[in-house]
Order: sequence, then C-alpha cells, then structure tokens
Amino acid sequence: MLLLYYIWNLVVNFFTVFPPTPQFEAQTIDNAISIGYGLAIGDVNGDRKPDILLADQKQFVWYRNGDWKRFVLAENLTERDNVCIAAQDLDNDGKVEIAVGAQWNPGETLDTTQSGAVFYLMRPKDPTQVWEAVRLPHEPTVHRMRWVKSKTGGSYLVVVPLHGRGNKAGEGAGVKIKAYQLPINPRSAWPTFTLHNTMHLTHNLEVKQGQTAKQTDLYVAGKEGVRFVSDFNGKLSANKAQEIAGVNLPTGEVRLGNISKKQKFLATIEPMHGTAVAVYTLGPAATRQVLDENLKEGHALATADLLGLGQDQVVAGWRLPNSDNKVGIKIYVPTHANSTQWQTYWVDDNTMATEDLQVQDLNADGKPDIIAAGRATKNLKIYWNRSK
Repeated sequence: MLLLYYIWNLVVNFFTVFPPTPQFEAQTIDNAISIGYGLAIGDVNGDRKPDILLADQKQFVWYRNGDWKRFVLAENLTERDNVCIAAQDLDNDGKVEIAVGAQWNPGETLDTTQSGAVFYLMRPKDPTQVWEAVRLPHEPTVHRMRWVKSKTGGSYLVVVPLHGRGNKAGEGAGVKIKAYQLPINPRSAWPTFTLHNTMHLTHNLEVKQGQTAKQTDLYVAGKEGVRFVSDFNGKLSANKAQEIAGVNLPTGEVRLGNISKKQKFLATIEPMHGTAVAVYTLGPAATRQVLDENLKEGHALATADLLGLGQDQVVAGWRLPNSDNKVGIKIYVPTHANSTQWQTYWVDDNTMATEDLQVQDLNADGKPDIIAAGRATKNLKIYWNRSK
C-alpha cells in the first residue's frame, strides 16, 4: 500500500509540473444573439443530454444538444431587457425546472414596476413550444439567480439584485438577497425569505455541494468582497452570510475550486466588471494570488478540472478590448501540486466578447467543454475539449 501511495504521488506531481496543453475546438452555434446576458446548462427535453439555455435581450431560448436547434422558451416578458436564467432538475425527473429574471434597469433602485422581474416558467407538454411565465414578487435591479436544494429537501430560487432599495453608486440600503421556496403548485404563493441584507453592489453567486451529501454552500460576490452561507437549510434569516477572512476586496465574480479533496480555493474577478483574476487558498486566513491583470470588464468565470489533473483550473472571460486590444477567454492551469504556480493559455483569442460562460461535458466523453456567449461579438460558441 505504501508503494502504491508513492507511485500515485509521483503521477500527480508529474501531471501538475508537466500538465497537458489545453486544446479546444470552437464551434459557433449562433452568430446572431443580441447580448447573451446569461447562460445555464441542463436537460430540457429529457433525452439525458445537457442542453444550452440562454437569457438574451428579449428572448429566453434553448439549444437542443446534438443539432443545436434553437427554441424560444419565452419572449417580451417585460418592457426592458432580460438579464438572468436558472435551470436545474429539482424533482429528479430528468428535466430541468426554469426561472428567469428580466426588466433590467440598474439605474432605478426603488420602483419595482420599472426595475426587476422574476418569473417561473411552466413546462408545456412539448418543451419546444413557448412556456407559460408565472410572475413572482421581486426587488428592484434583479441581476442573478440560482436554484438551491436545502438539506431538508426543499428547493429554493435564490435571487441576487445588483443594488439595495434606493441605493446610489453602491451606497445606501443593503441588497436584499431573497430565497423563494418552490411550492407544490408553482402558480400559488411562494414562501419568501431574506437570506442577507447588508452587502452592496452584489454581482454574482456560487452554489456548491458541501462536505456532506445534503449540504449546500453559497458564496456571494459584491462590493465588500465574498460572503459565505454555510449549510443552506431553508430556515433563512437576515445577516446569515459570514465574512471570509482575507477575501474582502470588491469582487464581481466568484467560483469555488478544488486543490485536493481537502483543500479548496476561491477564484474571483476583481473588482466588479474588473481587470484581475485572482485565487484565494482557503484557510484560517485566505491567501491571495493574482493570475492575470489584463482583463477589461471581466464578466465570466468558472472552475473545473478540464485537463484531468486532479485539481481544478480557472477559466475567465472579458467583454471589452484589453490593453492588447483583445477580448476573449483564457484558462489558468496550476503547475504545482498545491496550486502556487499557474500557467496561462488562450481558449479564445479575440473572437468572444465574453458576457457569460459555463463549463459542462456536452458530449459525454468525460472531458468538460466550455460554452460562452459574446456581447459585442453577438455569438454563442462551444469550445470542445480536445486536450490529451
């Protein structure tokens, strides 16, 4: 057993010091999107293949895995733009439940008729047809949303506005991060809780399985850094989110990654619509390491083991030309077993003004692929993982 342990460590160290070169083959599946505000991945039609869902400017759409044919879920739900989408199989029937956010008007922080909207989409018999939109109560400036399963078995939609009510320039009332409990009949009233209400300019959130099978943790990025909600259980109250020592710089994007089975890191884009990709090794006090400082309006982030290293890599995208006059997507690969050294590679060199991206194995080959939507470039692409 001791010999096997040493052999395993030699293998791990070899592939972290000499990692495979990332190789991705780009496929454009739509070259005429409007903005591409947000992406989600999930099985819409129950064929056991993950589909691509997109919140575009006026339409919520999905692309069927295989032929990538485009179908409209809902359109023109509000006067102003759509902004976010959440999709997850909550009842284990093999098909996703979908919620969406719209009426994107970040300058209006008081009037709920002019800013923000939340809808649950009711599935029709034929998912390629338009879905019924059930309107839910909301705060102004709805910006991001994710489904969350609690340890008690309930399903919740967590919605993160950009501002608190009446906020101006990130000052004023705290953001009310809301959790909506999915009822048996989605057309009935949804019990709603305030999860946290002291952060300002909250931009995105991460939802991750915790240390036990029934534990779910949340990380919220905002003006004050990253806040942590441990062991989401449905019994929600204001100010439950905790500070993370050492992770207090203004942050726009956050994702949790694995260094090993026992060691985690946070990846961030700093500040909101920022220029820097950083990683924080988590511990009693997190230690920060900057991977890149040449983004412009960094707006998309993911962590995943795309190269089979046994530890996660970081994928980041930005939407405005940087100091080299380029937009794109990069992957940051650890070259040391404890992720203290990283190497950078291009995934997309100047053809993707990245508004959002997701990572998912779309073709069941065991290698995660990258899916990205471009704002100025008006495109939706799959980057097939051909790394060896």
